[in-house]
Amino acid sequence: MKKSISLIALALCCVFAFEANAQMDKKEKKEWKKRIKKLEPEQYKQLLDENKSLKGQVTSLKTELGNIDDRIADKDEQILTYQSQIGDLREELSRLQSAKPAENIASNNTGGNIEENKGVVFKVQLGAYGKKEDLSKYDNSANFGAENKDGLQKFTIGVFRDYWEADTFKKHLRAMGVKDAWVVSYKDGVRVPIKEVLEGVTKKS
Repeated sequence: MKKSISLIALALCCVFAFEANAQMDKKEKKEWKKRIKKLEPEQYKQLLDENKSLKGQVTSLKTELGNIDDRIADKDEQILTYQSQIGDLREELSRLQSAKPAENIASNNTGGNIEENKGVVFKVQLGAYGKKEDLSKYDNSANFGAENKDGLQKFTIGVFRDYWEADTFKKHLRAMGVKDAWVVSYKDGVRVPIKEVLEGVTKKS
């Protein structure tokens, strides 16, 4: 029995020695044989316990490493999500910035700059609605106009002396999603058919 234990201990120690030093020379082998012969069962048991403990630590470390890899993968996914959101926000910012020229055209051609009740002016109508809409909060805006005619509420934005400026503003609004925007005309404060005031107006080259 003791001989069997010694042989097992020898094999185990040889494994340890191989991992640490790759190969032993003849002198080292002889020395290890002497040590193994002197092993008691308690010492052998201690070696097994230590081996088991080390294997447990290795397993624990592998599990921890796997958890770290999972967390890294989650972080990578979050980074991709944030990058996508940033891309969407940049596109939205670009869209809003491109809409600013349209707003500036309206603000530069309304209110104190133009007397609406004198001569011919052009506005951009946003829509005509049979249902009454509460837009009182816009009443004080120089860009905004509203009138009731033929049972319809008609809303306009912008005041222009030049038809082509009004037409450009209309195109900006349509690009922003206001599909029903179109140019209307007024003469001395009274709405008139646009054909009457466009006589002599030639298209810009």
